[in-house]
Amino acid sequence: MKLFDAELKIMEILWKEGDLTAKYIAEILNKQIGWSKTTTYTMIKRCIDKGAIERREPNFICHPLVTINDAREYETTELINKMYNGAADQLVASMLGSQLLSKEEIERLKQVIRDLE
Repeated sequence: MKLFDAELKIMEILWKEGDLTAKYIAEILNKQIGWSKTTTYTMIKRCIDKGAIERREPNFICHPLVTINDAREYETTELINKMYNGAADQLVASMLGSQLLSKEEIERLKQVIRDLE
């Protein structure tokens, strides 16, 4: 499921904090980025319509139906398909070639590869 940046703002709060009221999410986003309650409720409704959030009563409790790992997997697959023609190794090679990874991150990648073998 594709989540746009504004929808991810809602999801990030729920992934971090767990189930919350829409009102409390609106308060957090007002403080963080200046969103009005209406803007936050609109974004929550979009997430509900997509099936990313479930509304629970009483008090309009928002419960995430999509995990952060689901969202990461989708976005990573989209990036690999869009920019690397489906070749995950080219993404890793690009990251290594541009030195975006620390030595510790490279070691963790090596361990992931060893675990896959």
